[in-house]
Amino acid sequence: MTKITLVTGANRGLGRNIALSIAAAGGDVILAYRANEAQAQQVAEEIRALGRKAVALPLDIGDIASFPSFATTLRDSLAEHWGRDSFDSLVNNAGHGEFALIEETTEAQFDGLFQVHVKGIFFLVQALLPLLGDGGRIVNVSSGLTRVSYPGFAAYSAAKAAVEMLTVYMAREFGGRGITVNTVAPGAIETDFGGGLVRDNAEVNAQFAQMTALGRVGLPEDIGLMVASLLGDGNRWVTGQRIEVSGGQSI
Repeated sequence: MTKITLVTGANRGLGRNIALSIAAAGGDVILAYRANEAQAQQVAEEIRALGRKAVALPLDIGDIASFPSFATTLRDSLAEHWGRDSFDSLVNNAGHGEFALIEETTEAQFDGLFQVHVKGIFFLVQALLPLLGDGGRIVNVSSGLTRVSYPGFAAYSAAKAAVEMLTVYMAREFGGRGITVNTVAPGAIETDFGGGLVRDNAEVNAQFAQMTALGRVGLPEDIGLMVASLLGDGNRWVTGQRIEVSGGQSI
């Protein structure tokens, strides 16, 4: 039976490439997006061109009150498009960046990061657990900046560090259902994240490339391929792990 994966933040950046990589590996994808439906529908069309099914559904990870309604929409979509009452994998990728030194970080910036990256993931998983099949997979996307520091990323990195600890607890608590839970921690990647900081700023790009054993910053497909691999049968015995995908950044 074809595996179905829900990817949050799937209309752009890493989420888009994760979704396409899963489809290229033979899976169907539910694309969750907060804004820009046109982008999400374009990704869905690209997935269908690969011969896989794709559905795009709106979801704001920062709006916890909307999760029960989203779960109902997801249940209806599974029944309509797949004739099923469950899905197989959840990739918690959606997020945003707020970059400021500690003395310049506002309470609103701090709260916004934890609302989306920590509270949002915690309660989305809680809401969707009844729909996630036994033996399923959860992948939480963190950051290489939980292991090394870079000025201006304190609050963001703290939120991602919390995600990594949530991963460990989820792996323990959901293990009885055969559900694996892991963290993928990307290094510096060329995307539009943070206004394209790594992709478009040549100085920043060069700084991270010099810090990386393989001599370059990452590309979106470096992460997409890793996530798709982690969802495959070859990694069925991996759970509770932080897997850094950084090309050897700061080793």
